[in-house]
Amino acid sequence: MDNDPLTARPLEQTLYEVKKTIVGQDELLQKMIIALLARGHLLVEGVPGLAKTLAIKALAETIGGAFQRIQFTPDLVPADVVGTRIYNQQSGEFQVNLGPVFANLVLADEINRAPAKVQSALLEVMQERQVTIGRETFASPKPFLVMATQNPIESEGTYPLPEAQVDRFMMKVKVGYPSAAEEFVVVERMLGLGEKPQRVMDPEQLASLQQAADAVYVDPGIIQYAVRLATATRNPALAGLPDLGRFVTFGASPRASINMVLAARALAFLRGRGYALPEDCRDLALDVLRHRLVLSYEALADNVDPDDIVRAIINAVPLPDISPQVPEREQVQWHPSTT
Repeated sequence: MDNDPLTARPLEQTLYEVKKTIVGQDELLQKMIIALLARGHLLVEGVPGLAKTLAIKALAETIGGAFQRIQFTPDLVPADVVGTRIYNQQSGEFQVNLGPVFANLVLADEINRAPAKVQSALLEVMQERQVTIGRETFASPKPFLVMATQNPIESEGTYPLPEAQVDRFMMKVKVGYPSAAEEFVVVERMLGLGEKPQRVMDPEQLASLQQAADAVYVDPGIIQYAVRLATATRNPALAGLPDLGRFVTFGASPRASINMVLAARALAFLRGRGYALPEDCRDLALDVLRHRLVLSYEALADNVDPDDIVRAIINAVPLPDISPQVPEREQVQWHPSTT
């Protein structure tokens, strides 16, 4: 099959290079690609030792551009992230020293180890793609993406992310343990030298792919479906689940509906279509919604997880019956497990 070079080759080659380092984690890798195409930020949660940081670093090496890793610690201050003004005695003027956040791909490693004051320093740049230092405003590079990791099992020395900060992330992906066969390959690779991922893309190519993903057609029915899912998290009774209302204090914001549609459009692009389907939106709804729910004390007492509530809502809200209204593009198959 003669694949479209704009869609298939750079993405397939990127995935191939990342898989030289990462074994398994197909779902994480797919969500990382979606975040790149949709210009969204990604929060990755998992216990230590599951190659979260390594996966993000490997992806950064394949797409080129400027990459910065910020190790979040309790003694970090906002100036360490965004930059600060420094007085130059020779010139008698203040000079701006830009921080590591001015990169194409920023890895915020263990983001929940820094206090809220530092985490909030990322709010402006993640939403508005700019940073204000003193009286000056500096635009972030293009493309600009933040991928953050956090450890869910260790509470000492960690700080819960503010709701405003969490809402800036397009998706939250939970990383699980590998299978026995995958873990065998991991150990086997660690015994050898291993291959280093090669650069297969540059920021200009990534920008072209993002523009191509932007051209994917989204039916208004899909937008309505995303809005129904987000609305049901605020009032589960709208989805016929009144019993879940006591577990939810605050539901997802309208930003969830926006990100659900943007991510679904990128997923449709990966699946080789020029139009999105309701299934694209449904397949990403859990990752888009799970971190936006604020549960009640009753939910915490009953060990109710946000995933349980979101899954119930997804199952309760029916898919809209939509027929494609634009010609289907040449099919470009994307198989992460066989690449």
